[in-house]
Amino acid sequence: MIDSIILGIVEGLTEFLPVSSTGHLIIVSDLLGQNGDKGKVFDIVIQLGAILAVCWEFRARLMKAFAGIASDRVQQRFAMNLFVAFLPAAIVGLLFQKAIKAHLFNPVSVAIALIAGAIAIFVIERWYAKHGTARVNDVDDMTWKDALKVGLAQTLALIPGTSRSGATIMGGMVFGLSRPVATEFSFFLAIPIMFAATGYEMFKNRALLTADDLTSIAVGFVVSFVFALFAVKGLIRYVMRHDFKAFAWYRIALGIAVLAYFR
Repeated sequence: MIDSIILGIVEGLTEFLPVSSTGHLIIVSDLLGQNGDKGKVFDIVIQLGAILAVCWEFRARLMKAFAGIASDRVQQRFAMNLFVAFLPAAIVGLLFQKAIKAHLFNPVSVAIALIAGAIAIFVIERWYAKHGTARVNDVDDMTWKDALKVGLAQTLALIPGTSRSGATIMGGMVFGLSRPVATEFSFFLAIPIMFAATGYEMFKNRALLTADDLTSIAVGFVVSFVFALFAVKGLIRYVMRHDFKAFAWYRIALGIAVLAYFR
């Protein structure tokens, strides 16, 4: 139960920050001795709690999209953009998820990805400060091409430690989205991809889970939801005034610490 609470906190706080929630879960699960097949399924399932936190935070915007999808062209374009951005990671994930789990779901690989991602953040932030111009300042102004580019960037996050939010936000900024728009679209894009990943893993590994696991999953789910809600609200306020260099420094520090520990 304590492990479930710890992992729920880790998932909730890191899912939407550019620091890799999957990477954190792999590291913490390894430290807790919960890195078996069942532990990996648990880590993925409790991500649903964090996704529902986004659904709750943006419930008005999502309800508007659902209500207008039959007749409102703006909402139709919004839904289409999410679908287009969702496809690349879904396809690549289905093709390579076995290889990724077999070779990259370990603390050392995560540490390397954390450091590499930090370097990418520094490079992109430096470029953005000098040459970056925001062509898109509202999510509703995105085209399907913008969505596809963000979706392609999201495929990098299939490597544990890269960070899904980091890849989509940084990618969005490179492709002309403002920092707030890239962040907001990253939140929305998390909904279909994480629902699909969670549903797929639960169905595929249903034989690993028993009735005794439901309590620990429920606890991790609820804790993840609560802490993710705080993280989403905090990140929205943060991006209005700051860049992501602080997260890059954190990634480097954590990556070095993990490499030193597991060495």
